[in-house]
Amino acid sequence: MNLRNIAIIAHVDHGKTTLVDELLKQSGAFRANQSVAERAMDSNDLERERGITILAKCTSVEWHGVRVNIVDTPGHADFGGEVERILSMVDGVALLVDAAEGPMPQTKFVLAKALRLGLRPIVVLNKVDKPAAEPDRALNEVFDLFVALDATEAQLDFPVLYASGINGWADETLEGPRDSLAPLFDMIVRHIEAPKQVVNADKPFTMLATTLEADPFLGRILTGRIESGVLTAGAAIKALSRDGHEVERFRVSKLLAFRGLARQPVESAQAGDIVALAGMSKATVADTLCDTSVTQPLHAQPIDPPTISVTFGINDSPLAGKDGDKVQSRVIRDRLMREAESNVAIKVSETPGGEAFEVAGRGELQMGVLIENMRREGFELSISRPKVLMREEDGQKLEPIEEVVIDVDEPYAGAVVEKLAQRKGDLVEMRAAGAGKTRLVAHVPSRGLIGYHGEFLTDTRGTGVLNRLFHSWAPYKGPMQGRRQGVLISMETGVSVAYALWKLEDRGRLFIGPQEQIYMGMVIGEHSRENDLEVNPLRGKQLTNMRASGKDEAVTLTTPTRFSLEECIAYIDDDELVEVTPKSLRMRKRLLDPNDRKRESRKANG
Repeated sequence: MNLRNIAIIAHVDHGKTTLVDELLKQSGAFRANQSVAERAMDSNDLERERGITILAKCTSVEWHGVRVNIVDTPGHADFGGEVERILSMVDGVALLVDAAEGPMPQTKFVLAKALRLGLRPIVVLNKVDKPAAEPDRALNEVFDLFVALDATEAQLDFPVLYASGINGWADETLEGPRDSLAPLFDMIVRHIEAPKQVVNADKPFTMLATTLEADPFLGRILTGRIESGVLTAGAAIKALSRDGHEVERFRVSKLLAFRGLARQPVESAQAGDIVALAGMSKATVADTLCDTSVTQPLHAQPIDPPTISVTFGINDSPLAGKDGDKVQSRVIRDRLMREAESNVAIKVSETPGGEAFEVAGRGELQMGVLIENMRREGFELSISRPKVLMREEDGQKLEPIEEVVIDVDEPYAGAVVEKLAQRKGDLVEMRAAGAGKTRLVAHVPSRGLIGYHGEFLTDTRGTGVLNRLFHSWAPYKGPMQGRRQGVLISMETGVSVAYALWKLEDRGRLFIGPQEQIYMGMVIGEHSRENDLEVNPLRGKQLTNMRASGKDEAVTLTTPTRFSLEECIAYIDDDELVEVTPKSLRMRKRLLDPNDRKRESRKANG
């Protein structure tokens, strides 16, 4: 059968997953009366809740006798490890750009990867029916971006479609009929080349494994594109590591091909097709699966190095073991090692003592997703503040710098520029972006952005949009001011009392409400001053038998501030931890006993 392999790439929220939904519907992959969830490709609970794609997904549709394998990719740079591997499986990409926002940082990130692999993109200007859409400006910016990324003549000669993914139409001109996505299907078949691998059909079977998952019935499943030869179910094959070392030999117990949203067992598959197979026990991502006669592994894409690390430890608070059932360091270690195996952008190493593990990755969002998945599986953890990974080169200390693109209402631009300067950021560009908005582009050290997002939303009254992307390594810019405020620390263990909290309200904002379990050393609020303050949230009202001249004051408490997981991790200081359990998130001091903390600070200052 005639084949096309294409990836849909774009910045976050520019409409990839919604467009793939429409492609599936219009190609007849669903029955007319079939009930399908919105954003059918985002199958994972976290993806649905956050409205983002975390894992790349394959699907397949048929269009006039041509089978089109479509891969939906994540837009966040934190999940860039997925994007890099996936692009090596396809022969072309559809680059989606929001006609109102134009190219954004992650557009640049995913496009740079595609151009480097020699892929020729189709540009789809999406959401052209939005009131703020400016398709001509967006198209000019896309062309400039191609030039800036050193695109070849062939890549610069890209076809353009105007589309509205949510309304299910695409046209070659803005004045087109706007009735279906047929022009996009036709463009894919016309512009994207058939897989070159088909010419290698008579060579021995080889395939590069690009994604790994675990299935409760089939065990390990590896997905990839067949580079040469034919694979049949039941065939005996082997796996080679990147350096050509043999990992294992095994028999293919199940061969699955993508058909619509489902994976169907097939008897055989040929060069160029994207398939999933089961039967291996050790083979993993970036290994070459091949015929037993093959000795040379296929080239695997190098992965960008991690930029931050977080320490995962056992939960040793007084409330440990109450919510979760996975609390031992051995169980945590096994789970992290499994994650590192399937997610090549994550590196796990043990700390001296073996009670905690350093997990290095791409960003706070990626770490937040991993921790959230683990807490839903019943794990209890203590998490440290993220540390930025430095690099040594020619005796000089280098740190990662990120390019930050901010769209903000004009009145708040000054406050944002001031905050970026405090965080050692350099403003590169500042221009009007229409409709009373200002676009700022700055280069800021990664460590300056840890914990900044919450502050940014406060400064812009929730209206600002911030996007960030790794830019380069630069010489270390010196010490940076940390969190300004101190915290309120509980000096007692027990259940919080409304009267005590009411009396503490003038000391700062509280993170807890009444009748909550607390313990000595737990962070219960933010102090209004710069120092930490120990307080007693358990002290009730002193009752006497004297009649009071005034009536009892009614206790009315301000609603406590509740942080999400990522906000907690970004908020804590170096001497604090986040206690994560399936039901609770608590911030605490690393050393719970105040005497231990005093001793530690004397040692640090001495």
